[in-house]
Amino acid sequence: MANENDLKERISELEHELAVKEAELHRYRLELSKANTALEKMISQVSQELKLAQTLQKFLSPTELPNVQGFEFSTKFLPGTRSGGDYFDIFEHEDKLKFGILISSASGYSLSSMLLSVIIKISSQMEARRGLEAHKVVALLAKEVVPSIQNDDKASVFYGVVDRRSYEMQYCSVGTIDGFLQVYGQDSLVELLPTGPSLGKDYNTEPQSRTIQLNPRDRVVLTTEGVKNSQNSLGVNWGGHGLSEAISRAAKQGVHELRNEILFANEKYSGKSDPVRDQTVIVTEVKDRVIKLAKN
Repeated sequence: MANENDLKERISELEHELAVKEAELHRYRLELSKANTALEKMISQVSQELKLAQTLQKFLSPTELPNVQGFEFSTKFLPGTRSGGDYFDIFEHEDKLKFGILISSASGYSLSSMLLSVIIKISSQMEARRGLEAHKVVALLAKEVVPSIQNDDKASVFYGVVDRRSYEMQYCSVGTIDGFLQVYGQDSLVELLPTGPSLGKDYNTEPQSRTIQLNPRDRVVLTTEGVKNSQNSLGVNWGGHGLSEAISRAAKQGVHELRNEILFANEKYSGKSDPVRDQTVIVTEVKDRVIKLAKN
């Protein structure tokens, strides 16, 4: 009889434990439901913020390029689905025989917005100081941006000034903007190597400039790192080799076809119609008609 009572008592204890566990499970489910709701709301907010940032960035990118005699441009900006920070502009100087090309890329929207605000801030200064050498303009940007950079954020900037009297481009490139000079009639590309490291919280380098000579039908191709760092299904980057091959394949085509070849080859490699990170491509070609006029 004692064993039967012990068994009933044990069953009662187990039933009580089960009821407690069911109550705890119910509470956990309610908490999980609340957490899921909060998470969905946060994801929705982040998604909306990302779309807003992409829209703002796209809105701020130039839709009309200057009509610079003797040069043809082709540009494309594709907003990233997960991260971004690209910006570009092409503008004439007060000295109408000079124009500038600016392209930048930041590791995230926070740094990108700060970099963009600084670019806008010193744009008025650029209007008055358009004669500044390329590295001095980048130094102005660095002076404003670097003190506010947090964590491991990085920014890359390419600024080039083309003088149509000499058809020389002076450029300063800090960070990871990919640049190539495609010399007309030559198979190999000339890489426009960086002249300094990326802008980061530990940046303490004096930017430097380099000068290249431009001749009829030469092209300058610039892309942000979102192009080269695009990955395939195995997580392998497209890389500089894929980029240079795409440029070489379109050597005899127009600037728009060259731009499209780069983006098409990149999309084919990654398998994604929308890039993960912002992608910007700028192709600039020298036209020999005006160079001949300039020599006259």
